[in-house]
Amino acid sequence: MKAEKIKEGFRERGETIKDWCVTRGYDPTYVSRILNGTVKANRGKAHRIAQELGLKAKQEVA
Repeated sequence: MKAEKIKEGFRERGETIKDWCVTRGYDPTYVSRILNGTVKANRGKAHRIAQELGLKAKQEVA
């Protein structure tokens, strides 16, 4: 899913990025950077956040 679609989903639900972050314990600035493409989110915490947002597909562990 593209970042713009995710942001649109937040607007439609009346939820802010900050609200989403607070419920999950993430830094809103960091999440915003992931959504804007400033942080690549290829591994680690950024990758997990991108998966939760729907930017990256969740991988099954064999």
